[in-house]
Amino acid sequence: MTGELISSILVVMGAVFCGLSAFGLVRLPDVYLRSHAATKSATFGVLCLLTGGFLYFWFKDGTVNVKLLLAIVFVFITSPVAGHLNGRAAYRSGVPLWKGSVQDDLKSLKEESKETSVK
Repeated sequence: MTGELISSILVVMGAVFCGLSAFGLVRLPDVYLRSHAATKSATFGVLCLLTGGFLYFWFKDGTVNVKLLLAIVFVFITSPVAGHLNGRAAYRSGVPLWKGSVQDDLKSLKEESKETSVK
């Protein structure tokens, strides 16, 4: 009974975070903020869903589902890396930041690389 309750809470939390992530993908103004929504909250949501399923089968059947464990590890590793690479590719290709962005940490590095390539 307790295991099912914990699993249910994790599944509901995962669904809420996935819904927030989808809302963020639609509402956020630029590619960088959308990438953040897609990688942070969606990853956490999917991990909660998969962990809830894993715990449910573990408590119900007493077996460890290796496929769910591998899916958890795979999502945990690949989703943030993919989001980072998408943001990096967008920045290098010149996609502008949102006008309300406060700080651009890579601007000085980008200008330095332009100066060295011109010389």
